[in-house]
Amino acid sequence: MQPQQSIAGTISKRYFQEIDNINQYDGVEDFFAVESRLLFEIYHLEETKAKQSLRALIDILSTRFGKQMIKAVRQYFVVLSSIIARKLLDNQVPPKKAFAFNLACTDMIENKMKDAEFLQFADDLIEFYVYFIADRKQPTFSHQTVNKVIMFINDELETDLTVESIASNFQISTSHLSRIFREHVGITLVEYLNVRRVEESQYYLRHTNKSITSISDQFHFCNQSYFTRIFKKYTGVTPKHFRDELHHNFYRFEMIGNQLEKA
Repeated sequence: MQPQQSIAGTISKRYFQEIDNINQYDGVEDFFAVESRLLFEIYHLEETKAKQSLRALIDILSTRFGKQMIKAVRQYFVVLSSIIARKLLDNQVPPKKAFAFNLACTDMIENKMKDAEFLQFADDLIEFYVYFIADRKQPTFSHQTVNKVIMFINDELETDLTVESIASNFQISTSHLSRIFREHVGITLVEYLNVRRVEESQYYLRHTNKSITSISDQFHFCNQSYFTRIFKKYTGVTPKHFRDELHHNFYRFEMIGNQLEKA
């Protein structure tokens, strides 16, 4: 009986076969250069350019895989999501949240991506990557305590945060914390907490079946009426309208330098 070839041996054989065949596919040697450009654009929130670069990668995959292109694209989307999850770790996102991000993307790719709509799915994926990274970018204010407070809020947003609890965590007085936060960010800490809660709640409204009351409770608004008032203040619409009318864009405040500007 012939001994079974090892997995390593099988992969090696397949590798050399691919090396022999690769020259017949024009442009595949550009794959990783295009991917590097794509990652740069995603990390720097250049959404339109990133969509174009991902289309270029899909074209390369189409050249190589032909009729099997959709399968190859699906597999690549999973790989790309894993790469982005590791970037989130670099941005100090807690490992459990980076892991959840990776699992959520993989689940959507494997179970929700329709073959006939893979190009639209590619655009949606880029939009999600950019939105998520934008929310997790390291703040660059000149006061390091302010930067640390912002990152702490991002990580603990679904807990019942207050000015007092945040000040206690950083062992500073509430008056000092409130003063330095407004001085460097341009809005009060209470307002920033509401901004972040509204930003995050949008995803639950749009992508889950949770009730509005449940989402309000999840982000510790005192009641649904207050949630609706704060949500409309920043987005211009009620939570129900945002959920029901899909043409509404996601609202986001964007950190730029030492000020908080409306995106």
